[in-house]
Amino acid sequence: MRSSRGVGLVLGSVLALLSVTPASASASTWTLRGDGQRICLKPETGHPGAYFFAQVDGSWAATITTGIRNLPPGSFSTGASSLPPGSHDGSYVNGFVGVHIAPAPAGKYFPEVWASDGSESQAVRVEIDFAAGC
Repeated sequence: MRSSRGVGLVLGSVLALLSVTPASASASTWTLRGDGQRICLKPETGHPGAYFFAQVDGSWAATITTGIRNLPPGSFSTGASSLPPGSHDGSYVNGFVGVHIAPAPAGKYFPEVWASDGSESQAVRVEIDFAAGC
Protein backbone atom coordinates (compact mmCIF):
# COMPACT_ATOMS: atom_id res chain seq x y z
CA MET A 1 0.00 0.00 0.00
CA ARG A 2 2.83 2.33 0.75
CA SER A 3 4.34 1.93 -2.71
CA SER A 4 1.06 2.64 -4.53
CA ARG A 5 0.60 5.87 -2.56
CA GLY A 6 4.13 6.95 -3.50
CA VAL A 7 3.45 6.20 -7.17
CA GLY A 8 0.24 8.21 -6.96
CA LEU A 9 2.02 11.20 -5.45
CA VAL A 10 4.78 11.06 -8.05
CA LEU A 11 2.27 10.63 -10.90
CA GLY A 12 0.15 13.51 -9.56
CA SER A 13 3.21 15.76 -9.30
CA VAL A 14 4.30 14.93 -12.84
CA LEU A 15 0.83 15.61 -14.24
CA ALA A 16 0.66 18.94 -12.39
CA LEU A 17 4.01 19.99 -13.81
CA LEU A 18 2.99 19.01 -17.34
CA SER A 19 -0.20 21.04 -17.20
CA VAL A 20 1.54 24.27 -16.16
CA THR A 21 2.61 26.45 -19.08
CA PRO A 22 4.97 29.29 -18.24
CA ALA A 23 3.42 32.68 -19.02
CA SER A 24 6.41 33.64 -21.12
CA ALA A 25 5.94 30.63 -23.41
CA SER A 26 2.53 31.80 -24.64
CA ALA A 27 3.01 35.57 -24.37
CA SER A 28 3.02 37.59 -27.54
CA THR A 29 5.50 40.42 -27.80
CA TRP A 30 4.87 42.23 -31.05
CA THR A 31 4.91 45.86 -32.13
CA LEU A 32 3.06 47.59 -34.96
CA ARG A 33 5.33 49.96 -36.88
CA GLY A 34 4.70 52.25 -39.84
CA ASP A 35 4.06 55.58 -38.16
CA GLY A 36 4.77 58.54 -40.43
CA GLN A 37 3.42 57.10 -43.69
CA ARG A 38 2.03 59.87 -45.86
CA ILE A 39 0.23 60.22 -49.17
CA CYS A 40 -0.42 63.53 -50.91
CA LEU A 41 -3.29 63.86 -53.38
CA LYS A 42 -4.95 66.61 -55.35
CA PRO A 43 -8.34 67.33 -53.75
CA GLU A 44 -10.29 66.68 -56.95
CA THR A 45 -8.74 63.28 -57.73
CA GLY A 46 -8.49 60.99 -54.71
CA HIS A 47 -6.89 57.59 -55.31
CA PRO A 48 -8.82 54.35 -55.94
CA GLY A 49 -5.93 51.92 -55.36
CA ALA A 50 -3.63 53.12 -52.58
CA TYR A 51 -2.34 51.15 -49.61
CA PHE A 52 -0.59 51.61 -46.29
CA PHE A 53 1.80 49.24 -44.53
CA ALA A 54 1.03 47.46 -41.28
CA GLN A 55 4.59 46.52 -40.31
CA VAL A 56 4.76 44.04 -37.42
CA ASP A 57 7.84 42.78 -35.64
CA GLY A 58 8.27 40.49 -32.64
CA SER A 59 6.50 37.22 -31.89
CA TRP A 60 2.82 36.34 -31.72
CA ALA A 61 0.88 33.17 -31.04
CA ALA A 62 -2.46 34.16 -32.61
CA THR A 63 -3.25 35.51 -36.07
CA ILE A 64 -2.89 39.29 -36.30
CA THR A 65 -5.58 41.06 -38.31
CA THR A 66 -5.04 44.55 -39.69
CA GLY A 67 -7.20 47.39 -40.91
CA ILE A 68 -7.65 51.15 -41.03
CA ARG A 69 -10.08 53.56 -39.35
CA ASN A 70 -10.99 57.25 -39.53
CA LEU A 71 -10.62 57.61 -43.30
CA PRO A 72 -11.87 60.80 -45.00
CA PRO A 73 -15.58 60.82 -45.93
CA GLY A 74 -16.38 58.60 -48.93
CA SER A 75 -13.13 56.62 -48.53
CA PHE A 76 -13.03 52.96 -47.49
CA SER A 77 -10.76 49.97 -46.97
CA THR A 78 -10.48 47.55 -49.89
CA GLY A 79 -9.02 44.75 -47.75
CA ALA A 80 -6.17 44.06 -45.37
CA SER A 81 -3.61 41.41 -44.53
CA SER A 82 -3.82 38.81 -41.80
CA LEU A 83 -0.51 37.66 -40.37
CA PRO A 84 -0.42 34.04 -39.18
CA PRO A 85 1.33 33.19 -35.89
CA GLY A 86 5.06 33.60 -36.17
CA SER A 87 8.17 35.46 -35.24
CA HIS A 88 9.97 38.29 -36.97
CA ASP A 89 12.34 39.45 -34.25
CA GLY A 90 14.95 41.88 -35.51
CA SER A 91 13.06 42.52 -38.73
CA TYR A 92 9.42 43.00 -39.61
CA VAL A 93 6.79 41.54 -41.85
CA ASN A 94 4.67 43.84 -44.00
CA GLY A 95 0.94 43.66 -43.81
CA PHE A 96 -0.93 45.69 -46.41
CA VAL A 97 -4.08 47.75 -45.89
CA GLY A 98 -5.72 48.68 -49.18
CA VAL A 99 -7.76 51.87 -49.41
CA HIS A 100 -9.96 53.67 -51.90
CA ILE A 101 -9.46 57.36 -51.17
CA ALA A 102 -12.31 59.54 -52.38
CA PRO A 103 -11.76 63.17 -53.46
CA ALA A 104 -11.93 65.51 -50.47
CA PRO A 105 -11.51 69.19 -49.66
CA ALA A 106 -7.94 70.42 -49.24
CA GLY A 107 -6.55 69.59 -45.82
CA LYS A 108 -4.86 66.88 -43.80
CA TYR A 109 -6.54 63.73 -42.53
CA PHE A 110 -5.00 61.34 -40.01
CA PRO A 111 -6.44 57.82 -40.22
CA GLU A 112 -5.00 55.01 -38.10
CA VAL A 113 -3.67 51.68 -39.33
CA TRP A 114 -4.45 49.12 -36.63
CA ALA A 115 -3.44 45.55 -35.82
CA SER A 116 -4.94 43.11 -33.31
CA ASP A 117 -4.17 39.57 -32.18
CA GLY A 118 -7.50 39.32 -30.35
CA SER A 119 -5.93 40.15 -26.98
CA GLU A 120 -3.94 43.25 -27.81
CA SER A 121 -4.55 46.03 -30.32
CA GLN A 122 -2.11 48.67 -31.53
CA ALA A 123 -2.46 51.56 -33.99
CA VAL A 124 -0.19 53.96 -35.86
CA ARG A 125 -1.19 57.28 -37.37
CA VAL A 126 -0.81 57.88 -41.10
CA GLU A 127 -1.44 61.04 -43.09
CA ILE A 128 -3.53 61.78 -46.15
CA ASP A 129 -2.80 65.30 -47.37
CA PHE A 130 -5.12 66.83 -49.97
CA ALA A 131 -3.28 69.78 -51.51
CA ALA A 132 -3.20 71.52 -54.90
CA GLY A 133 0.58 71.06 -55.11
CA CYS A 134 0.53 67.25 -55.06
